[in-house]
Amino acid sequence: MRISEVVLTPIAFPDPPLLNSAGVHQPWALRTIVELRCGDGLTGIGETYGDAPHLRLLETAAPHLVGLDPFDTNGLLSRVRQALGVVDVPDRHGLTGGSSPQKTVLRVFSPFEVACLDLQGKLIGRPVVDLLGGKVRDEVAFSAYLFYKWAKHPADGSPDEYGEALDPPGIVAQARHLVDRYGFRSIKLKGGVFPPHEEVEAIRALRAEFPGLPLRLDPNAAWSVPTSLEIAEQTAGLLEYLEDPTPGIDGMAQVAREAPMPLATNMCVVSPDDLAPGFAAGCVGVVLADHHYWGGLRRSAELAAICRTWGVGVSMHSNSHLGISLAAMTHLGGALPELTYAADTHTPWQYGVDVLTEPLSIVDGTVRVPGKPGLGVDLDPDALARLHENYLRCGITERDDTSYMRTFDPTYERRRPRW
Repeated sequence: MRISEVVLTPIAFPDPPLLNSAGVHQPWALRTIVELRCGDGLTGIGETYGDAPHLRLLETAAPHLVGLDPFDTNGLLSRVRQALGVVDVPDRHGLTGGSSPQKTVLRVFSPFEVACLDLQGKLIGRPVVDLLGGKVRDEVAFSAYLFYKWAKHPADGSPDEYGEALDPPGIVAQARHLVDRYGFRSIKLKGGVFPPHEEVEAIRALRAEFPGLPLRLDPNAAWSVPTSLEIAEQTAGLLEYLEDPTPGIDGMAQVAREAPMPLATNMCVVSPDDLAPGFAAGCVGVVLADHHYWGGLRRSAELAAICRTWGVGVSMHSNSHLGISLAAMTHLGGALPELTYAADTHTPWQYGVDVLTEPLSIVDGTVRVPGKPGLGVDLDPDALARLHENYLRCGITERDDTSYMRTFDPTYERRRPRW
């Protein structure tokens, strides 16, 4: 069985005005759906970023995969490397750390690897979790992901079910909605939007409303080292972990030496090159793995094993995504003994929009690991076509939170650190 055709479909789906340290989400989120077809109706699927520079790299690599055995993922990586050469395409919105040629290659390789694993599972009649070593848990825990947000997109949006959240009461109301609807058992707040003391007040309000749930705060490196140390002291006993309070390995290491809680990251340890210096510096106590840029599911499992060796905890990072990514994350989480913290997910923010015939459900804060062959989910061609039409019509080809914010606030400056 060989790959006979590679199909790439860029898509767009509605995204609410979620605020972060880089600006605000645009009205449409972009993704690319990957299909590896082997004939006889057998197809493996993957999901990745939809920004134009990334899509061009996928299109460059795709023709080189025809004729590949889907079990030959080492050969897959070799073909991707040869197709791309030496290239470094940064993440423009800047919320997943620095870029490098190695990270770019792994980012392109990842959705093809996931699609190959989906094919492998279908060919042998086993779920992807078995290809990663077998289940260590039946359900994977996910965390409620809170955002400061506007009630609607200012230009042409309609209010959504979550409403405005620009102060502690708004954040608590948002958390209550998510916890009641999905049963989440931990809560993460995306910070870096308002002065740090205001975000601390939101954390205190969440602790009062949800006394038994672990809390996290992620300002996406918006704080200086002194500010990070001050906020770490103020939130002692409140936070399960503090995520990326300040930029860089050196800055994180300074904070980690004095902070009373673990520091987590998806911004300073983001590629294999970062592991040795980051862990030797003691900059982080939790790595948020992300198979989309760590090079797929098997390399994310390797990352988890390295974290275990260093005594570093593991969670999973999330960007705006749909159900194929959620399924891949769930299989990975089901196979990782090292997954010590609930994973992030943007699933509630997609408002039920998906490309799958039957998207996975979050129940009691968890997603059950699928037992059907491959990823255990099926692509809906009609939904895929509709979301591709969105992509063609929406006029957005690259995520740019900062420029979108400047259309409403021309004085807005992206600074890191800001406080």
